Amino acid sequence: MTFIDRRSLLRAGLAGGVLGALPAGSALAGPAPVAPALGGRARHRPVLTHGVQSGDATAHSAVVWARADRPGRMWVEASRRPDLRGARRVRGPILTPGTDFTGKVRLRGLPAGEKIYYRVHVEGLDHHAGEPLTGSLSTAPDRRQDISFVWTGDVVGQGWGIDPAYGGLKLFESMRARRPDFLLHSGDTVYADGPLVPSVTLPDGRIYRNLVTEEKSKVAETLTEYRGQYAYNLLDDAYRAFAAEVPQINQWDDHEVTNNWYPGEILDDARYTEKRVDVLAARAHRAYHEWVPIPSQSGPVHRKISYGPLLDVFVLDMRTFKDVNDGNTYADPNRGLLGTEQREWLIRGLKNSKATWKVIANDLPLGIVVPDGPTAQEGVAQGDPGAPKGRELEFAQVLQSAHRAGVTGIVFLTADVHYTAAHHYDPARAAVQDFTPFWEFVSGPAHAGAFGPNALDATFGPNTAFVHAPPVANTSPADGYQHFGEVRIDGRTGAFHVDLRDREGKSLWSTTLPAPHHG
Repeated sequence: MTFIDRRSLLRAGLAGGVLGALPAGSALAGPAPVAPALGGRARHRPVLTHGVQSGDATAHSAVVWARADRPGRMWVEASRRPDLRGARRVRGPILTPGTDFTGKVRLRGLPAGEKIYYRVHVEGLDHHAGEPLTGSLSTAPDRRQDISFVWTGDVVGQGWGIDPAYGGLKLFESMRARRPDFLLHSGDTVYADGPLVPSVTLPDGRIYRNLVTEEKSKVAETLTEYRGQYAYNLLDDAYRAFAAEVPQINQWDDHEVTNNWYPGEILDDARYTEKRVDVLAARAHRAYHEWVPIPSQSGPVHRKISYGPLLDVFVLDMRTFKDVNDGNTYADPNRGLLGTEQREWLIRGLKNSKATWKVIANDLPLGIVVPDGPTAQEGVAQGDPGAPKGRELEFAQVLQSAHRAGVTGIVFLTADVHYTAAHHYDPARAAVQDFTPFWEFVSGPAHAGAFGPNALDATFGPNTAFVHAPPVANTSPADGYQHFGEVRIDGRTGAFHVDLRDREGKSLWSTTLPAPHHG
């Protein structure tokens, strides 16, 4: 790997070397040639089929993603300049059928807290370069400065796909208009278990007409079908434009595999020929890591991303290590949603964090009861207002450990339940007294059937400050009740401002949390 001296990079508009590729690559010391025009040999040149995306933008690195229609070498150029003049280039991987022609490059040595512009093209095995696509991303700051981000979850669920007559995935256009530094995607990035049909008659007689692909016409079981879930979302203009401009932090939840799944489950669902969830999850996990702009090719989904002295984001995986969905009233503290290793990682991370705000991105909400059928529970809570039982034991340990260590500034951000809400948790109202009061903000769906509100479990003393839910279950995106949340952290005061917004971007409710004082 060739490292580029800082003076040369400053001339090119970057503060540090732009290095690294996934799984391997090298940086070249010199401006990249602009990809030639396609001309008459266009059919021989690779085409980028699903736009470009970026993700996990830290202070000095970010992942850039693309997919081609044939084998070829992926190249990425990056610069501070929007015209990319003098950009430095990074050689990425060869895109092959083994990854569905997807590829990622990790840009390293980026300047902190700045806008970075990038361009991607693929060079065919015959050395003919395809037409490039451009994108941008914001790196995380390493000092106090304003931070803004959006969060939501649940995309193309309950049979509601892309219908241009109703704006397609319009919410992504509204989020892009807010010009956030990043998106926290709180899970259900796709609905692999939610087939689409060509048309649905709405209650008032209007027709909702879905764009349907072969992979979206049945539940996903094969690797090809799981890949097709992600390809489908990127057919939407608003989604693709958003992905090209805003880096993502992605979680996964259940619908990336199948509804309410847990390891070891055997499905009782006639739609599936493969009943073993572990087999399905392995295929889904591979497709997720191929099509989502996250650093690892195959590793764990939980991780921490720091945004300077004001913000640490703890991204949880509440699915991979999940125990069986039962009545959730057991007394075994070793069971739960996180698993021992992830739980200890979270507690240790909260204790060690020096950031003013510690956002815990939980893809399953804390105090909202989410049933799985008449007797089993899908989430943390089970509806018993008494002392912690079942999975609540796990989060009681997290909250109590943080409290005893004097940790402040914890905020939970979640989606999953298909409505938006603000809940304040306080030990004065709770069956557990040994924790510091905190907020949990709920958003979504981004584009799915709207539901709710669900019952609250009083164990941790939640109080509903706001809720916006539809009048009837499975309200379509054509009728609203789609939501995203926006957080803005003031670089000077450290205040944490939250807006809960609708599909058009209108703020339905807001609050400002002052920066906690350290005694």
